[in-house]
Amino acid sequence: MMAKVLGLVVEYNPFHYGHLHHLRESIRLANPDYVIAVMSGNFCQRGEPAIVNKFARTRIALMNGIDLVLELPTIYATQDAGGFALGSIGILHKSGVVTDIVFGSESGDIEFLKKVASLLIYQTPEFQQAFKTQLKKGYSYPNARKFALMDVLSDKVSKLSKSNDILGIEYVKSLIHYNSSITPNVIRRIGADDNDPEFKGKLSSASAIRRVIKLGDFEMTKDAIPDSTYEILKEEFQTGRGPVFWESLEFVLALFRKLKREDFGKIYSFNEGLDLRFYESARSSGDLQQFVELVKAKRFTYSRIRRAILHVLFDMEKEKIEKCNELGPQYLRVLGFNSKGREILKEIKKKSEIPIISTASLYKQVLEEAEKQNEEGKREWKIDSELFIWQFEKDILASDLYTFLYPNKSLRNAGMDFEQPVMML
Repeated sequence: MMAKVLGLVVEYNPFHYGHLHHLRESIRLANPDYVIAVMSGNFCQRGEPAIVNKFARTRIALMNGIDLVLELPTIYATQDAGGFALGSIGILHKSGVVTDIVFGSESGDIEFLKKVASLLIYQTPEFQQAFKTQLKKGYSYPNARKFALMDVLSDKVSKLSKSNDILGIEYVKSLIHYNSSITPNVIRRIGADDNDPEFKGKLSSASAIRRVIKLGDFEMTKDAIPDSTYEILKEEFQTGRGPVFWESLEFVLALFRKLKREDFGKIYSFNEGLDLRFYESARSSGDLQQFVELVKAKRFTYSRIRRAILHVLFDMEKEKIEKCNELGPQYLRVLGFNSKGREILKEIKKKSEIPIISTASLYKQVLEEAEKQNEEGKREWKIDSELFIWQFEKDILASDLYTFLYPNKSLRNAGMDFEQPVMML
């Protein structure tokens, strides 16, 4: 009998009681033999560096019930909901073993999310016209799409206003994109909204927890995070590997002043005049927040601007990202596992569509071996060699830039991915 494998998409920035509820309820609902998490690396979907590095967050995940942690490549982790979902669902699908996925949702209505996903993929003339109308009003692409959906699905307008439902729709779209047999399901999200800055004890959002830490009241977070999270965060903070905050990226303004408008225009996510706003704002900003406020417009959300900052920093070329979104992730990067994770990893090695990278320094050898097996007909790896290298080297770059943000300057050396072994519990 085939094992039942639950896949989860997480950031754990940081892991809190809401995450623990989601994990436990997902396990209760799916009743899996194994639990695999696809986790954002050192930079997250809102365009911010994670508060502590990916290996520390992997330890926390393993201590709270995850069996195997795979990294979501940086080029997907820093995209909007659509790109983020294509990467994360791509990892789970291409592993060859995941049977179920459960994600949080404000509506808790998987059939509704499937209906919306189908509408977005197989667009009706009614939806297309509504979308064009909203774009003409000056709304950003995601907001124009949201309002167009509201026009078409007026009976369920309220269900389209929350971030987890919007991301859930993208997960379902991605399952269709990959023609995946993974069964999706949802659990109703509890606690504060993702972006709620107010600290509410056990029901606090990750944003509120990070805000409290930034204000210097780390002890207060004990009410909102499990002991394992608290202890590992404390260890990371005491050694100076955290906390890392978005404001630490201020050095990018110097980089931006070196660039011309057409340089910005070559980068992914730069359209609708965003290149001009970046170019002009960089020349008249003295700090990062001022820069963002100058760029901000009805069409450009704060999250989009922060992601675009990272896209420039990582030199994410439009053509490359578009090809990555078409073909999906090119490898499975193992960040950590427990004894059960080791078992399912053996199955993944047999069934995966893409190669596994456990030791970062051997990534080129992994590719060479996969190419050799393809040529000899021993295995049919679904990889693009150029994209494989490009995606993984962006992960390495992201880690090298991330360590530069550590509070402890003596720890800011590059090479995290080559020095840190896979976490084993």
